[in-house]
Amino acid sequence: MDGASVEVDGRVEGRIDGEGLCVLVGVTHEDTPAKAAQLARKLWSVRILHGEKSCSDTGAPLLVISQFTLYGDARKGRRPTWNAAAPGPVAEPLVDEVVAQLRALGAEVATGVFGAEMKVSLTNDGPFTVLLEV
Repeated sequence: MDGASVEVDGRVEGRIDGEGLCVLVGVTHEDTPAKAAQLARKLWSVRILHGEKSCSDTGAPLLVISQFTLYGDARKGRRPTWNAAAPGPVAEPLVDEVVAQLRALGAEVATGVFGAEMKVSLTNDGPFTVLLEV
């Protein structure tokens, strides 16, 4: 079955079934609510689903999960640092803004739990992964 889900403490917190996007959102110090809205518009309209369609074309759902480790830097030493990642009090409202903007556009959005230890499962079709920066 295609789809994605996120569990916290053995309980499914967010799930999408069928074709859709599993979105890992990293927030850095320069991000703003305007960038969050721009990212939401891009996620809703980017044509990367089957037949070069977008979520807005097909009504495909999105699973949005906060992921500070996207800003990990392991170029020096043996342990990564996450200095480029915004701290939780800055990042959480921006991840929430991405979700709110997607929903305002008409998207069906499931989410993880900010700051929780999450187990993410997904069927990556292809596999196909795209890095979107705004």
